[in-house]
Amino acid sequence: MPLLKFDLVEGRSKEEIQTILDIAHSVVLASFDVPTGDRYQIVTQHKPFEMVLEDTGLGFNRDPAKMISLTVISRQRTTAQKEKFYRSLAQQLYELCGIAPKNLLVSFVINDDADWSFGFGEAQFLTGKL
Repeated sequence: MPLLKFDLVEGRSKEEIQTILDIAHSVVLASFDVPTGDRYQIVTQHKPFEMVLEDTGLGFNRDPAKMISLTVISRQRTTAQKEKFYRSLAQQLYELCGIAPKNLLVSFVINDDADWSFGFGEAQFLTGKL
């Protein structure tokens, strides 16, 4: 936990996707202080015309073929943790994959302990198993 849902334009290699996922997991570990085995990631690939992600009036142009939209579904995190996550992820994706920071869109969806079941029909945060 957290659960990371990646939306990518199709066409990346298996190795590039794996690198993106590995980078994101490393940044989660460093930013949120979660256990190493806390890795939940889902990738959905789209045709280029299925992702429209503009600049919200910030004055820059994105490269639609390189866009990554990332939804982080998580328990509450501090503002400092989120800012560290944004910075570190953008920096590492650029340095290791050549993905320009302008092509990264991140959004957090916050929920509570009762909103998670990791299997077996139980809310493990509530039962004390996690």
